[in-house]
Amino acid sequence: MKLTVLCDNYTIIDRYLLGEPALSFYLEDNGSTILFDTGYSDVFIKNAETLGIDLSETPMIVLSHGHNDHTRGLSALAEHNLLNDKTILAHPAALWPKYIQHEDFKEDIGAPYTAESLQKLCTLQLSSEPVQISPDLWFLGQIPRHFAFENKSIASSYTLNGNTAEPDLLLDDTALVYNGSDGLTIITGCSHSGICNICRYAQQLFEHKPIVRIIGGFHLFDVDDRLHQTIDYLESLNLKELYPCHCVSLAAKIAMAKKLPIHEVGTGDIYVWE
Repeated sequence: MKLTVLCDNYTIIDRYLLGEPALSFYLEDNGSTILFDTGYSDVFIKNAETLGIDLSETPMIVLSHGHNDHTRGLSALAEHNLLNDKTILAHPAALWPKYIQHEDFKEDIGAPYTAESLQKLCTLQLSSEPVQISPDLWFLGQIPRHFAFENKSIASSYTLNGNTAEPDLLLDDTALVYNGSDGLTIITGCSHSGICNICRYAQQLFEHKPIVRIIGGFHLFDVDDRLHQTIDYLESLNLKELYPCHCVSLAAKIAMAKKLPIHEVGTGDIYVWE
């Protein structure tokens, strides 16, 4: 499998590529191409053009969850006529309205389309169960919440389930797993469901095959008890490589690097895994 970072908070040096506080990966596996998340804007489209990647030829878009830093680029795809003939795969709750309630206004932090409006633009595949995307690449669906230290909703974040407002537990947050020759590679967006929960579920589905690497956002910012328990769990996996990006603070990366095989990530990075 080949993974190209089309958008991340950071860019690599010596190449003129754009970054924004968002995430988008381009995956190639056994002749299949997949766009994983679409960032905030058209940044990932511009970077794809610079890198010689033709997104019009990519048949599938996978959404890690419904927040706007992973889905708002769908509007840019529509404006560039790049949603036609595409299939979008996501958890059913990914396209529910999401917002933060401030003192005097609601801030929209969800996707730019509802499921109903998106179905008019492309094919929509919603699943809370695992889905095989290519011979070795799987969409995990809804992640069971096992570890108590990860089972927290985002403060002040809400979703609309029909017409009912309720705290957003981000049940739509999911990940991809690549079943490679040397083990499993976990590909995440933000890991709101918990990176340890994601890893545990992936190993359950693949008969406890070892996880060799993880790339993506882990939504870890503070050097606190949750981070230390996360580090302990990831250390127990004996990972070969760990690529924290997007929503991982510098302080968290420094703490992780003391015990884990950390690598930097930036827009334009390309990885090839067997």
